[in-house]
Order: sequence, then C-alpha cells, then structure tokens
Amino acid sequence: MSATATALVIGGGIAGPVVATALHKAGIDARVYEAYPSPAYTIGSGLALAPNGVAALDVIGAGDAVRDIAAPVPRMALSVGGKLLSMPVLGDQPPLQLVDRGELHRTLHERAVAAGVPVEFGKRLESAEQTADGVLARFTDGSTATADVLIGADGIRSTVRGLIDPAAPGPEYTGMLGFGATVDCAVDIEPDTIVFAYGSRAYYLYWSAGPGRIGWGANLPSKEYLSLTDARRIPAEHWLEVLRETYGDDTPGGQLARATTADQLETVGALHIMPPVPHWYRGRMVLVGDAVHAPSNSSGQGASLAIESAIELARCLRDIPQPAEAFAAYETLRRARVEGVAARAAKINHSKTPGPVARRMMQWLMPVLARTVMKPEKTVATEQRYRITWDEPVRRTPASAG
Repeated sequence: MSATATALVIGGGIAGPVVATALHKAGIDARVYEAYPSPAYTIGSGLALAPNGVAALDVIGAGDAVRDIAAPVPRMALSVGGKLLSMPVLGDQPPLQLVDRGELHRTLHERAVAAGVPVEFGKRLESAEQTADGVLARFTDGSTATADVLIGADGIRSTVRGLIDPAAPGPEYTGMLGFGATVDCAVDIEPDTIVFAYGSRAYYLYWSAGPGRIGWGANLPSKEYLSLTDARRIPAEHWLEVLRETYGDDTPGGQLARATTADQLETVGALHIMPPVPHWYRGRMVLVGDAVHAPSNSSGQGASLAIESAIELARCLRDIPQPAEAFAAYETLRRARVEGVAARAAKINHSKTPGPVARRMMQWLMPVLARTVMKPEKTVATEQRYRITWDEPVRRTPASAG
C-alpha cells in the first residue's frame, strides 16, 4: 500500500488537472494550485493530440469529452515549392485530433472538478520546504499548504524545477515565434487534411476547419526572443504586416496571411524546447509535463507526452510505497521515451529555419524524404502506439529498490 495519501499539484494547465484526476482515481487526495487568478482559457492557440495522448485521457474518463471538442485529421500532406505530396499515416491508429488549447484546458479542468479535485486559483508558488514526512508549500499571497508530496506541473518556466535543482537548465528558444488563426478563406484543400508547408521564407501549416474555413499556424523565424507577454504587447496589426511580408509569395500562405484580421490573430510568442533535465525529483518533490520535458511543437507530441507522464506518475505513487522510490520508477518509465521524441523534433526544427541554399535544396530533397525517411513505421509508430495499462502494477526499478 502506498505511503502517499495527499499531494499538492502546482499548475492547472494540462498536466496538472490530469495528474490530480489520476491520483484521485488511485485513491490519493490531490489538490491543484494555479497561479492565474482564474482558468486560463484564452492562453495559447491550437494543438494536436496524438492517438497515444487521447488514449491516455481515456484512463481518467476524459477521452470522449476531448474528442467532442476536437477535429479529427486523418490525412496529412507536405508542401514544398508549391508541390503537394501526400504523406502516409499509420493505418491502425486513430487520426490526430486538433483542439483549441483553451478548450482543452476547460475540459480537463471540468473533468478534474467532477472527479472531486479541489482547484485553487491565484496561488503562485514562492517556496517549498521538505519535512521528515511531507512538504510545506508557501505561496506569494502568504498562504501555505502541506501534503505528503509536491508535484510540479507548472510549465516550462517551472518554479518547482528550480527548487528541486537550482542548477537545472531552463527552456531553450527554437528561434521561432508562433502565430495562428482560423479564417474564412477559399483554399484548395481536401477535407480533414493538414498540410505542412515549407514556404519561400518560413514554415507554416494549415488545415481544413469546416466549409470555407481554414486554420493556419505560422512558425516565424526571429532572432529576437519575445515571450508570450512581450509578443502580445506588440499590436496585432504589426505582426500581420510581418506575416504578410514573410508569406506573401507563398500559396496559400500569402492568401491566409492577407485573410487574417487583427481580431483573429492568435499570438503565441517564443516557441521553446526543454533540454534534458538532470534531476526529475528530489525527496518528496517531482516534476511532470512541460516542467520536465517539452519537445518543440514540431513533435506533435508535447501535450500527449505531458498527459502520459501525469498518469504514469499517478500509477507509480499508487503502487510504490515510498515517494522517492515511486519517483525513480516514474523517471525510468518516462525519460528515454520523452527524450527520444524531443530528439526527433529537434531534427525537424532545423528544417524549419533553413538558409537560402538549404531552401533551394529542400525542393529537391523533400519529395525523396517523403517516400523514404518520413515513413511513419520508422518515425512515429512507437510513439503513437504507446498505451498505458492502468490496472497493471508498477514494479520498483533496481535503483529505487536500493
């Protein structure tokens, strides 16, 4: 029987509500503390959930609710130099699910509350002190909370990561800023299709969002780092000028940029990737989700991996008596998988910001790569077929067994 009866979950984005719901399912009383004063339903833009991520949500009874708000995309294509190439997909897996990040936050929050998870807003973690039998958390509003363990689900700028290891690396900038919009635009695209497009100056993607509607996202190369807050301080009209200049010569990139209005533009700011984190846990504190692994958006797996890790952490705390041993088993289950996905995504990132010579070469190389290297059985099969068996007991690793 687990010695963990209570948990403080710092962060109410994606991993936080999922791990808290999974802990309740495991019989552990978890409470979520979110720094924002209210649910963050307007932060971020669209994201893709892979089959493995949606299947993991089924474990906590949230899969169908997410499918209801998502758009399945069973077909993918690659556009290089104006040439459209169909990309093969795994025939035995459900399609990618495109979902608005705010709606995903809302759905996961509602599922956690329905499961009995208390959620407190306006609780920004300031510090945490480990005691012999628990953790004392202090928040910037002067309040405190205690539990057997503390779980850092507080994102890529994690405070908990610094408490576990003050020398821990922070997120690395990919050299790209993110933007997105859904617009009324007549674009020749097959229904239920997403296209990954290499324009003459920058990468973008677009997809069918219903009759006469197109969703699109831009990965805009930028030497200047701008956080979400910094990027949103700049008027949307300025960003539209930049996007229209950058994608103006592309088809349909220029058309999409010109069809986007200031009210429609979603500004995401700097896109990040987390380098390998040396220490996932210390004593009674542990990291989950983007706080410990955040592959770039090129992976198509960021949110899905966060969901998986949240549920696997709950399994480990359920089945292994001592927290440190449970955390060691959790890291063993997850590290190789998430770092493998991050490495694959890093290679894709290099192709998104090519120089002039590389851009010309890509027109010749990409059709060949689409038929060879980009075979899903070689690239994403092990990622998308991953499934968590909730009822299967977790065994201690040799290291955690001492």
